[in-house]
Amino acid sequence: MNLLLIGPPGAGKGTQSKRLEDAYGLVQLSTGDMLRAAVASGSELGRKAKAIMERGDLVPDDLIIDMIAARIDQDDCAKGFILDGFPRTVPQAEALSAMLADKGLRLDHVIELAVDDEAMVKRITGRYTCVTCGQGYHDEFQKPARDGVCDKCGGTEFTRRADDNEETVRNRLDAYHGQTAPILAYYKNQGVLKGVDGMADIDAVTAQLKGVIGQA
Repeated sequence: MNLLLIGPPGAGKGTQSKRLEDAYGLVQLSTGDMLRAAVASGSELGRKAKAIMERGDLVPDDLIIDMIAARIDQDDCAKGFILDGFPRTVPQAEALSAMLADKGLRLDHVIELAVDDEAMVKRITGRYTCVTCGQGYHDEFQKPARDGVCDKCGGTEFTRRADDNEETVRNRLDAYHGQTAPILAYYKNQGVLKGVDGMADIDAVTAQLKGVIGQA
């Protein structure tokens, strides 16, 4: 079973991917993680990617596709995978479909986590993490039991991502709508697109996703 979750930054794709990974024995494939692993491995793909990134250029689509192709050939992907962070554009989606078809594979479900932009701004700008253990918190939705003290490790120092500010978040949402949202129509035409309410609580979103997959 091969899945793609689509949604803007902060929609919960990472959290839900992890839950589906655990539930069904799938492997979450993050293009960012794959790039870092390829570079660290010193493989031919990794050397090409490293040279491109060191020049400050974007890694081209064909190299990303080659990396995904090599990754899904590994034994741990035998039960399927969940794509995270790719594709972001229609040409990428088309290239991915062609690569999977060459392997006799396809995306079984493409699921949009539908969310409200204003709620996303509030959700993302309120995030912070414990410096010591990385436990995540939120100003409104997930505060530590004791103010200023991490529930997990007792740490008292917290940090926020520099790009979790309102201006940057709104720019990221604009980029999503302009570049990524058009792939929804592409997958709708293929008959594999479904949607869930990404504004529901975490457990409810998981239940919706399992309902779409049909293996709840």
